[in-house]
Amino acid sequence: MDINIKIKDNLQIQAFYIFFVVVSIQIGVGLIGFPRLVIMETLQDSWISILIAYAYIVCVLIAMILILKQYDSSDIFGIHVDIFGKWVGKLIGMVFIIHFAISMFSVLITYIEIVRVFIFPNISIFALSFLILCLVIYSVLGGIRVIVGVCTVLGIYSNWIFLPLIQPTLQIDLTHLQPLFETPLPNLLEGAKLSGYSFLGFEIILVLYPFIKNKKKITFPLFLATSWTTIITLFITMVVMGYLSYREISIEQWVLLILYKLQTFSFIERFDFIIVASWLIIIIPNMIILMWGITYGMKRMYKIPQRYTLYIASLISLAASPFFYEHFLIQKVINLSAQLGFWLVYVYPFILLPIVLIKKRLLENRK
Repeated sequence: MDINIKIKDNLQIQAFYIFFVVVSIQIGVGLIGFPRLVIMETLQDSWISILIAYAYIVCVLIAMILILKQYDSSDIFGIHVDIFGKWVGKLIGMVFIIHFAISMFSVLITYIEIVRVFIFPNISIFALSFLILCLVIYSVLGGIRVIVGVCTVLGIYSNWIFLPLIQPTLQIDLTHLQPLFETPLPNLLEGAKLSGYSFLGFEIILVLYPFIKNKKKITFPLFLATSWTTIITLFITMVVMGYLSYREISIEQWVLLILYKLQTFSFIERFDFIIVASWLIIIIPNMIILMWGITYGMKRMYKIPQRYTLYIASLISLAASPFFYEHFLIQKVINLSAQLGFWLVYVYPFILLPIVLIKKRLLENRK
């Protein structure tokens, strides 16, 4: 297995497209229920927890960039083999692939649950999974440039979904946001940790790095993407907290959709139907980039063609999805994804960075 890989010019992408990829993968189904979790933990100081999470993510990104820049053109799979050897390196690489798989599956079953709750209670889980996975398969088969193009186009188009929030924004009760700085620090940190699942996704840069043409320019789009996601998350959390009462927030599972549900128009009675249906254009880029990460990782480490892994992973997801029809089962998958993501994305880079730097220093001394 080669540590550094050379990507053909027709498969490389410009660094600024990373902005759309990261935003597309971070803004998903987690955003629908995320405000409730943070508000329940930190009340009116939720915005502080989000800013703490953002500051920590910036540190994680710096660590990831420093790791990647120690190599000419490698990814997390090659770095693991270089640092830990063939067997241990591939074992740790499999953990990343499992992380991508669980994240993708959690997005799939969560969206299906939302559709069943808000629109079609009796819809077949198998049928809806099949339709969504067909879109994922079709996109992934197009290759990395098609995937990045889908993330870019749908990422730009999907921003209209947040425009209807202008109405509740103008009607927020400012007393819901007071008093400030009342929440203890442990609760603020716990709120920041709860934000972790919603912010996951930027770790895909560890896989995409060799495909970037102008690698020296990667820092700005990465930080810009995370900043933009933080602004959207902060905005939605403040609107939810200011518009809904604490009791309404505590009893509703998907508080963001409640904001849409409360809005009425003369030409449509249930505006939330349109939002739930349109949310598909948000989760599709999310799922295809995660699926690509799974297929690419298997090809990189075990030389398995991406097409085979794509079909097998899709069949497993399709077969497993009907068994996750109860909310508590879906929540277990989400919690597993959040826990694995916490250690793998928010902790592990700070362990890997000094090891990479020490090995580089030792190699330089030998020369």
